[in-house]
Amino acid sequence: MLVSLVATVGAVLAMVSSPAANAMVFGNYNLYIPDRYDFHTWIWAVYQCLDGGEDCLNISARSQPIAKTYPFTEKAHLVDGRWVLTVDDPFGLRCGNVYYGPTVLTHDVYSWDPNTLSGTLTSTFGAG
Repeated sequence: MLVSLVATVGAVLAMVSSPAANAMVFGNYNLYIPDRYDFHTWIWAVYQCLDGGEDCLNISARSQPIAKTYPFTEKAHLVDGRWVLTVDDPFGLRCGNVYYGPTVLTHDVYSWDPNTLSGTLTSTFGAG
């Protein structure tokens, strides 16, 4: 699945100097996940890890609308020039009715290019 992160107005630079090629600008982003059986879009707040160094970002995610989703705050890490974020989502996969159907826990791995802000979302889940 292709993931697009689109910077919202008001993204703020955290450093006075020019960011490195793989640096992510701190701020708020809209996350769109096309072709996923879901009706949510997401707002991601991206900010500095206080304990993780330059290859770490805190990601706080909230869905729109806020309905049967898992709001989370997790750390993303720079791996081979891409940011990677792993989330275990208790409401990850929607079955049947997208609004009211049952959900299945997913192990979601987001990976994106820090320059283009596009990437992938890979979801895995148990059999059943």
